[in-house]
Amino acid sequence: MTNSNFKIKKEVLEIALKRTQERIDMIESALETAQDSSNDDTKSSAGDKYETSREMIQQDINRYQKQLLEANKDLQQLISIESTVDNRPEFVRLGSLVRTTTGLYLIATSIGALKIRGNNIFVISPASPIGQLLIGREIGDSFTFNRITQQITEIC
Repeated sequence: MTNSNFKIKKEVLEIALKRTQERIDMIESALETAQDSSNDDTKSSAGDKYETSREMIQQDINRYQKQLLEANKDLQQLISIESTVDNRPEFVRLGSLVRTTTGLYLIATSIGALKIRGNNIFVISPASPIGQLLIGREIGDSFTFNRITQQITEIC
């Protein structure tokens, strides 16, 4: 792959890291708000209403904690990918920027589509359907996704 593709890969990783950190910050803020609500919720004369309210708040706290755990895993994964940004892999793996005849994919975490330097890049998880099709393939390999056959032309 060209140096331009390495620069694109680096830019995509920077954006993914930034978005993941922003997601972590939002989750932490929501978690803090939910915990404050739980602490401020005092028992009223309507016992059942109080218990229902506390249970709903606890469910929110549990959901935010789970989301925070996943977001932190994504962040660590992106950091590990960033440290290998200049490697030239022979096959598609986590952290690979893959150019096919129809698109450009970064195998990382599920961020979605980004536009960088006029390129549409899909930042996908290796566990996603297309990620599973790409992992382990080499330049020249073909695969079919959504009834469209694509060929891998570059790996960075």
